[in-house]
Amino acid sequence: MSTPPDRGHVATEQANPGSMLLDQLSIRECIDLFIEDSRVVPDSVAAASPNLEHLVESVVEKYREGGRLLYIGAGTSGRLGVLDASECPPTFCSDPDSIIGIIAGGDSALRRSSEGREDDRHGAVQELDDLEISGRDVLIGIAAGGTTPYVLGAIEHAASRGTTTGLITCSPGTSAPGCDHLIILDTGAELLTGSTRLKAASATKLALNIITTVLFVRLGKVHGNLMVDLAATNDKLIDRAIRILRTMFPELDRSGAMAVLVDSGYMLKPAIVMHACGCDLEQAMRLLECHQGRIRKVLEGKDA
Repeated sequence: MSTPPDRGHVATEQANPGSMLLDQLSIRECIDLFIEDSRVVPDSVAAASPNLEHLVESVVEKYREGGRLLYIGAGTSGRLGVLDASECPPTFCSDPDSIIGIIAGGDSALRRSSEGREDDRHGAVQELDDLEISGRDVLIGIAAGGTTPYVLGAIEHAASRGTTTGLITCSPGTSAPGCDHLIILDTGAELLTGSTRLKAASATKLALNIITTVLFVRLGKVHGNLMVDLAATNDKLIDRAIRILRTMFPELDRSGAMAVLVDSGYMLKPAIVMHACGCDLEQAMRLLECHQGRIRKVLEGKDA
């Protein structure tokens, strides 16, 4: 095996001067140090907010046109992308094929590390071709250190297909050929040197939360701060749907809200419109379609 490239210059590989005596600290001292060191996480995302805004605008535009959002990463970065993608269908009733998380090594790498796969710059090419990525899509690479060949190769390949591309990294000075939107979350050196599953991962998760949540807010999947398009597929989510109905319509008791939900086929958005407008499911679906799925517009039209 040949000697790998020296990554000593990468910000996330630096030693943190505040944790040089980490192995000598008490449990409480370790906890306090981790809490204090993590305060940089929201600040790093805030500093990147102008570039993050441009990326989200691109995601919203492409998604509205029928495109997809794809995350790609290796190790912890890949797991974060898969996690965010997998949470969108139950939270926003989105098509599972419209937001996709790709991890080096495939789904088995979610549980058992497959770190060697990240060194293959062409490792994602076949999967991206199988997904038929195009100019309608957005691909966001995730690489804390900004040097992962698997991710950089995926971005370059996606760009060659006309796909809008982004890279989320925690290493200032990163460059990525073919990247349209570079998001640098400068979290600095980790308390455990090089362990980017720590605050680099926390900052990345916050950025991903923002991307998909703002996307679906802009698409009318949220009313006020309520997830009105959730998939009510288990007791917890059915209960949440009932409580959302009662929040919007205080005259409903739990049994009344449950009855409306049942009549809608457990689809919360139509249930809201059915009760607000006194219509059946078919009419509610038609009203939502006429108003681009936005409940506020439906309700404003009713009161006009």
